[in-house]
Amino acid sequence: MSVRARDLETGGAPGVAADGRGDGGGPAGGRRRMSGRARSERRLGWLLCAPAVVVMLLVTGYPIVYAVWLSLQRYDLRFPDEREFIGLDNYVDVLSSSLWWDDLFTTLLITAISVVIELVLGLGLALLMHRALFGRRTVRASILIPYGIVTVVAALAWRFAFDSTTGFVNGLVNTTDKDWFGERVSSLFVIILTEVWKTTPFMALLLLAGLVLVPEQLHQAARVDGASTWQRFTKITLPLIKPAILVALLFRTLDAFRVFDSVFVMTRGANDTETVSILGYNQLVNRLNLGIGSAVSVLIFVCVIIIAVLYVKGFGANLAQQRGER
Repeated sequence: MSVRARDLETGGAPGVAADGRGDGGGPAGGRRRMSGRARSERRLGWLLCAPAVVVMLLVTGYPIVYAVWLSLQRYDLRFPDEREFIGLDNYVDVLSSSLWWDDLFTTLLITAISVVIELVLGLGLALLMHRALFGRRTVRASILIPYGIVTVVAALAWRFAFDSTTGFVNGLVNTTDKDWFGERVSSLFVIILTEVWKTTPFMALLLLAGLVLVPEQLHQAARVDGASTWQRFTKITLPLIKPAILVALLFRTLDAFRVFDSVFVMTRGANDTETVSILGYNQLVNRLNLGIGSAVSVLIFVCVIIIAVLYVKGFGANLAQQRGER
């Protein structure tokens, strides 16, 4: 029987089985090999990133290694003669302290609430900037103004606004004796509000970059097929900007987890608003305990790595699949 006759009987192409699997060149059902173009792009990416990677390793490598070395010692500047190598004792002291876990919970609380609010508001602002029919440049510039203000300046402005004696917020809410920084809940509310106001434009800017890459032809085709605005947003826009959402969430979460400026300016950690960064500052600068402070810093670094890994692995943004690779 000829090859053509066999193909007609099986309903497949030459060299392809009826179930769609190849009959040669690698195991059936295995992963497709990376194409030469993909390998070239990956190699070019590494070459372009290599200078920046080398500089970053030189700039950050030594401080990280030195911080790890200090965290393994009993090193208090008030008692320099008592310096000695104690191994993991500093980590045991930190992890067995309720102060660390309380500060970690406060940090995660601020991070989770602020990032969720910023994602929703940032996506709305990104859509507004992307769909603005007139005054687009003015709209984008006005939205990005808060992000251009120094964090300390922004924190001071919000602190004075909510001050019970000199602020104007109490007048707006028709109260004269509300001490916003006198209790935990209200203090955290102001801190989170400040973080949202300051960094939502950053989230919007990253999401706007993703919206620009969405082909308008897809929306036009879906509109012809009768898809509603919500359906086009959930079925076309959101899946295509998934990588941009991942980048925005990752960057903002890592930044929010290391929050220091706003808390330090407003409360200095009072009323149970101390974060892990404030804890490390107090140990290193106020108490001059380089061993414990370095252990706290290393633990913060480990937490940042864990957050990054969880985002990349758990979010499920397969960038290689979007480029046509498997």
